[in-house]
Amino acid sequence: MFCAGGESAALFTLSHSSVFHTCFVSFSPGSAIPVGIDVQVESLDSISEVNMDFTMTLYLRHYWKDERLAFPSLNNLSRTFDARLVKKIWVPDVFFVHSKRSFIHDTTMENIMLRVYPDGNVLYSVRITVTAQCSMDFSSFPLDTQNCSLELESYAYNENDLMLYWKNGNDSLRTDEIVLSQFFIEEFNPSSGLAFYSSTGWYNRLYINFILRRHIFFFMLQTYFPTMLMVVLSWVSFWIDRRAVPARVSLGITTVLTMSTIITGVSASMPQVSYVKAVDIYLWVSFLFVFLSVIEYAAVNYFTTVEEMKKMKKGKLSRFDASQAMAFDGCFHDTDIELSTFPQLTDLGVEPPVSSQNSSVPEAPPALGTRLRKTQPLGYHLQLLMSNSYIIDSYSRILFPLAYLTFNIIYWSIYT
Repeated sequence: MFCAGGESAALFTLSHSSVFHTCFVSFSPGSAIPVGIDVQVESLDSISEVNMDFTMTLYLRHYWKDERLAFPSLNNLSRTFDARLVKKIWVPDVFFVHSKRSFIHDTTMENIMLRVYPDGNVLYSVRITVTAQCSMDFSSFPLDTQNCSLELESYAYNENDLMLYWKNGNDSLRTDEIVLSQFFIEEFNPSSGLAFYSSTGWYNRLYINFILRRHIFFFMLQTYFPTMLMVVLSWVSFWIDRRAVPARVSLGITTVLTMSTIITGVSASMPQVSYVKAVDIYLWVSFLFVFLSVIEYAAVNYFTTVEEMKKMKKGKLSRFDASQAMAFDGCFHDTDIELSTFPQLTDLGVEPPVSSQNSSVPEAPPALGTRLRKTQPLGYHLQLLMSNSYIIDSYSRILFPLAYLTFNIIYWSIYT
């Protein structure tokens, strides 16, 4: 039989003597049907940073009362039905807002249960796996905390027709023991609100909120520790003799290429966002330290060449000896090398004291006044570095580790 309809109608079934009669019944204006919801989360299957979504499997249960489904019962027991009856009665049209994919499990039969009580109360339960959008903020990645939510709402019935609410308040959301590989679940809680659509009005909306904190140990092993080791490895060149050109150049290029590989690997596993992530800051600053170690040797090599060319012009170093010194690839420090052992190579370390009458090398000009020393301090220090280029390595052994240690202290204090 068909009942008189109004602006919106619902389909339900009357039960009498095992015969079901289908009937359309209208909602009266101002009498919203209350539908309680509770959820049991079975698993949080995956969280994708690249797609910015998560996949959750849950039991979604609906509670409402329809007196037209009441039936007499001597023992006050409920009746349970499967999915075949659900298609013949009215059920709430709850859907997942911002969902990308979802399905009802159907092994071996559809995972749907309908339970009707003698007083007309109805329990409708369904097992669903849903993949929904989660707007993630990666500005602190991988030291970040993400706040995601699964949102439930009626598709057709607004707040005047259907009132969704959490049946047992905060106890309406239950979870099994969930263990994730990259995240720690800090909080799981339900909430509710209203959603407005300009063409259809206000709708009740329920939220399943959960806060995820990322495990940092995985990224320490895969990203941070290798990066630190590459930076420290680039400092080894400061202890290699400045004339060992192949050793220092190959070490610098190797560390630079390794850092480029690490940066490329991290970027490939992340979405292409328009802002800088915390891991990007660490990787690029570390890359800068490795790059500067290569530039440091370029400066040392240049100043060494200029120094030896000047000495060769003054007659202290022959052209053959200069080439031999630049190709030297020993492992000794500059102060341990006796250049006097090379043929035709005079002692470049300490000049013997000679009188001004017999010396062929002009003496240093007398000290200038106070005004000249104040106006040319930079040139004086630059000249000192050019004439003693090994000093650059000595300073780098201290300055580079101190600068990198300072950067790490600032970085970890900000993001942790």
